[in-house]
Amino acid sequence: MQAIILAAGMGKRLGALTRNNTKCMIQVNGVTLIERMMRQLDRLSPSLEKIVIVTGYEGEKLKTFLSRLDISTPVEYVDNPLYASTNNIYSLYLAKEHLLQDDTLLFESDLIFEDSVIDALLRHPYPSLALVAKFESWMDGTVVTLDEDDNIRQFIPGSKFSYKKKTEYFKTVNIYKFSREFSRTHYVPFLTAYSKALGNNEYYEQVLRVIALLDKPEIKALRLGGEAWYEIDDIQDLDIAASIFTPDREEHLRLMESRYGGYWRYPRIRDFCYLVNPYFPNKRLMSELKANFERLVREYPSGMRVNSLLAAKYFGISQEYICIGNGAAELIKALMSRLEGKMGVIYPTFEEYPNRVKPDMVVPFHTASRNFTYTADDLMEFFSGKDIGTLLLVNPGNPSGFFLPKGDVLRLCLWTKTRGIRLIVDESFVDFSCGMPDNTLLKDGILEEYPHLAVVNSISKSYGVPGLRLGILASADRELAAWIKKDVSIWNINSIAEFYMQIFGKYEQSYVRACNRFMKERDRFMQELSRVPFLNVFPSQANYFMCEVKPPMKARSLTGLLLKNHSILVKDCSRKKGFEGREFIRIAVRDATDNDALVRAMHAETGSEPSSTCPTNGGMAGYTRPACQYPNPKP
Repeated sequence: MQAIILAAGMGKRLGALTRNNTKCMIQVNGVTLIERMMRQLDRLSPSLEKIVIVTGYEGEKLKTFLSRLDISTPVEYVDNPLYASTNNIYSLYLAKEHLLQDDTLLFESDLIFEDSVIDALLRHPYPSLALVAKFESWMDGTVVTLDEDDNIRQFIPGSKFSYKKKTEYFKTVNIYKFSREFSRTHYVPFLTAYSKALGNNEYYEQVLRVIALLDKPEIKALRLGGEAWYEIDDIQDLDIAASIFTPDREEHLRLMESRYGGYWRYPRIRDFCYLVNPYFPNKRLMSELKANFERLVREYPSGMRVNSLLAAKYFGISQEYICIGNGAAELIKALMSRLEGKMGVIYPTFEEYPNRVKPDMVVPFHTASRNFTYTADDLMEFFSGKDIGTLLLVNPGNPSGFFLPKGDVLRLCLWTKTRGIRLIVDESFVDFSCGMPDNTLLKDGILEEYPHLAVVNSISKSYGVPGLRLGILASADRELAAWIKKDVSIWNINSIAEFYMQIFGKYEQSYVRACNRFMKERDRFMQELSRVPFLNVFPSQANYFMCEVKPPMKARSLTGLLLKNHSILVKDCSRKKGFEGREFIRIAVRDATDNDALVRAMHAETGSEPSSTCPTNGGMAGYTRPACQYPNPKP
């Protein structure tokens, strides 16, 4: 058996990285693509008898580099002098005599993959195979359709791709196994004919497209499972590949955490940092958005005045009190720049607020309770002797999930009002709390009674649309509301987000059902998590659980193990302020399938099994799970 690597391309989309080097010379985590691939192939020696490399752009540099590697497998070169004006079909045409000599593993040089990818190809008994993977949104290029026996029905180039049929598609990985016989009877004859008829500025997969039309094409597909691979065409691909293929567990975790989202590019990742409602929006709402997508993309959104009207309708409060934001974070930034004096902060907290002020302007409150609970009396007693201009209450708390009852919050409203202290209540997760919708402060009467109050809410969270970036701030302080509206951009909301707010009212009943379904799953998930030996699970009125990680396990190591071994991402909270000396993670509540996968992964890391006799309260003495029910909305 032999390997052929096509490495003649210029890689223009990589810009300066390929200005003086061929594409396969770019580095991922300090190792060039070509060196990684050569070492992966070299481990197959002596069954792999030679490696043939088709060079072109900066070919001599590539040869010099490879000559310095300690590769035991013999290497031969085929030069493509027309690399600038031809495509990879010509590179393979130049190597056709090699195809006729032996069974061949065929690679493009811009790939990075696990050893298991090659192993899967070699283990399969069928002599000629195309490696394919289920199509994902990050993929580009040729796709195929398959029958139930993995026969390739069609090769579909990018120009013929139909997004309506994407669920039927498999992406070619650009790794193939050709038997010598297949090359002799099928591929090389068709390659020669195709090149003569249609020229050399095509892709070699076009030949396979023609062969697939035959009654007996003699090539099948091999579907990859969880094996990791990536094709690198641009700097974003390079960045993603670095995060996937770093061998260091801590670095892998750091790179993934630093992305702060965008995990749809990682189809294997289950993101338990993702704090949204897993059961909303429903399919019909999404279909209505899709049906209007083209027009919404092509049209300007309305300005702040109109979108404030929509937000006012959405939450049932006066338009003059409400500001709409490109996510709550935009409004938080504007609000914090407006505040004067020191700010009282209850730790642990959502640090977007205190990070917006100087450290010496923060007055921290740390509860005496090891469960991170507190009362309004605790807060009033502590801050009564403190010189603060603002008090921040995140309710339910993030990451604790602790919920201060509405009666206590209203007492805080009165207490801060009498003392001239502005009160900020972030209730981004309040719709997940038992007793909603009565728990919210977003009522005209409350806002008007307490004009010093500013209420922040994130539509992304409970309504399950983080990609739309929607949040609101409400206050009867007209001067503050007017200032924030002027501070943010007039077109801070895109048309899709605006349309979502316009149509939401039709789906309110579905939203109620989704919240009730969520609360049931949260209770069940807590019971399952509580059976994990090294976790102390804290009761939560939000869509996540704060969990203390008990010895000998550490939060950081557990987070790294879940990501590396199970492709599960949870939030390491051990470095957050307020947790000094203790180990914590935060786990989002997703749907039952994902939640069960996380529980299985947790048990796998300790070798334990769920037990029906284990306590279901996470060690929280006296806690009884509330019977949550979200009432039907008023007609």
